[in-house]
Amino acid sequence: MSKRVLTTESGAPVADNQNSASAGVGGPLLLQDQHLLEKLARFNRERIPERVVHARGSGAYGYFTVTDDVSDLTSAAFLSTVGKRTELFTRFSTVADNLGGADAVRDPRGFAVKFYTEEGNYDLVGNNTPVFFIKDPLKFPDFIHSQKRDPFTGKQEPDNVWDFWAHAPEATHQVTWLMGDRGIPASYRHMNGYGSHTYQWTNAAGDAFFVKYHFKTNQGIRSLSAEQGQELAGKDANSHQTDLLQAIERGVHPSWTLYVQVMPAAEADGYRFNPFDLTKVWPHADYPLRRVGRLVLDRNPDNVFAEVEQAAFSPNNFVPGIGPSPDKMLQGRLFAYADAHRYRLGVNHTQLAVNAPRATTADNYGRDGLMAANAQPRGEKNYEPNSYGGPAESGTPLSAPLAVHGHTGTHEAPAHPKDDDFFQAGELYRLMSEEERARLVANIAGGLSQVSREDVIEKNLAHFHAADPEYGKRVEAAVRALREG
Repeated sequence: MSKRVLTTESGAPVADNQNSASAGVGGPLLLQDQHLLEKLARFNRERIPERVVHARGSGAYGYFTVTDDVSDLTSAAFLSTVGKRTELFTRFSTVADNLGGADAVRDPRGFAVKFYTEEGNYDLVGNNTPVFFIKDPLKFPDFIHSQKRDPFTGKQEPDNVWDFWAHAPEATHQVTWLMGDRGIPASYRHMNGYGSHTYQWTNAAGDAFFVKYHFKTNQGIRSLSAEQGQELAGKDANSHQTDLLQAIERGVHPSWTLYVQVMPAAEADGYRFNPFDLTKVWPHADYPLRRVGRLVLDRNPDNVFAEVEQAAFSPNNFVPGIGPSPDKMLQGRLFAYADAHRYRLGVNHTQLAVNAPRATTADNYGRDGLMAANAQPRGEKNYEPNSYGGPAESGTPLSAPLAVHGHTGTHEAPAHPKDDDFFQAGELYRLMSEEERARLVANIAGGLSQVSREDVIEKNLAHFHAADPEYGKRVEAAVRALREG
């Protein structure tokens, strides 16, 4: 086996990687030392902007296998046949903290899957909770600002966190999830994943269905208490990364079973609450789970930066048979996710190996830009339509068109009879055991009691009272006890 030779970026062999070129034994250094200058300049540019949210993440490759026939619901090729297998990449993440944050913290977890299908990449971007804090993308930057580090103190502030929630009653359902027993997963392997948003599936006949995705962990749900999370975060800030990496390396391949809830499109308008509201779930009694297939992770990335940090997911990456719904948050994310990657990684980030389609080749008129690798063939035209055989539109939409009702673009009264912000949070509370309720109340009170403004506390307490009278009374009593003690 021949010895590998160290080279410069341009491929020239490096004669000396231990000593800089200098004018003498003690220096000074010479500007002509191309290897030194290139090495330092390259080092200065090793970091790219981190994600504003979901910065701290882990990922792995795997595959998805269809186990049940869903061809009556969607014409998506990768879901067309029982037994069909599709390669994929999955990225897990925390939401609020920076790249160097700890894994074992109370925070929602991102659960993003990139399916490398024969019709192009399909990205499903979700969380480990079926709901979210807000229902309108206009509020998203403010929400994230309230949860991130304060500009003055440089740390997360209960005042900011709870002040925003005090002014966002729709957050009560997600707060109940986050402060409950599943708020700190024990590992990425031991949590569920959800598409969270409502999506649309369209079958070969053109029939449309609205669906919600549920990835149920086959390892079982395991979570940490607040005390366990603090202890683990202090011992190993990389606990979830370590667990995922080591499990796959020793051949213990984590898996999830995918189910969908299915609502015929015609039923959406008459449903008792807005089915496209991201702060609400669809009760399983109304729309039971239907099994689709199995997701398995069996290979770790070779390079975390190249494959996890540069992995770019966008919910507007659909394939034929799958499309969006009128979910406002989803509609906002169709733009925002892709635009965030253009900023972080450059306009040609889709040419990176982890993001590029596998079975098909991107064929369009996007050209040039930083780090363009898809050089235009000689003589090929860079516009459309053209008369020279360039790529042209298919004329076939990926999914059925969405109904658009006339309105002024301003906030309108809800069209569904039970469309309030609290009833599902109350239902979730009433499903909990007494021990779960006690921990939930303690977790909420621990943060809310630290808020300096009394009116912010009162507004938050009103949300819990509205969800369930007992829930509200217990939280209020716990908060008062901590503040007075």
